[in-house]
Amino acid sequence: MKALAKLPALMVAAALVIGLAACGKSEKTATPDDAKAMALKAAAYLKEVGPEKAFDAFTNSPDWKNGDLYVWADDKNGVSVAHGFQPELVGTNELDVPDADGKYYMHDVVAIEDQGWVDYKWKSPTTGEIVPKTSYIVHVGDYFIG
Repeated sequence: MKALAKLPALMVAAALVIGLAACGKSEKTATPDDAKAMALKAAAYLKEVGPEKAFDAFTNSPDWKNGDLYVWADDKNGVSVAHGFQPELVGTNELDVPDADGKYYMHDVVAIEDQGWVDYKWKSPTTGEIVPKTSYIVHVGDYFIG
């Protein structure tokens, strides 16, 4: 009888262990091809629906996030207008904010005339660690989509 009384507690403990094990699994890390595809898709969306709707979606919709991949956008002055991982950055000027190695990566971003890659270090949305990042940037009017 005592063994049966302990069964619910054992089931809960087993469920917690399974849940914690699942949380420990790392999500798929996006490839450069994944980043380029998402940036191109986001640029097309911006052209289709306009800045207000696009930037709200990039910041708030789960459709523009996938594991460690997300969309962000800055204007030509380096002011964040959308950020799928750190929405608190929207409205801040990132032009003279260095990455973890002191690189002013936004200078590279706003220098892109059409499309290109920018490497820097940034916080991972899946681990919280500072990691090397590669963003594919698409210049659309007064905005840069990454």
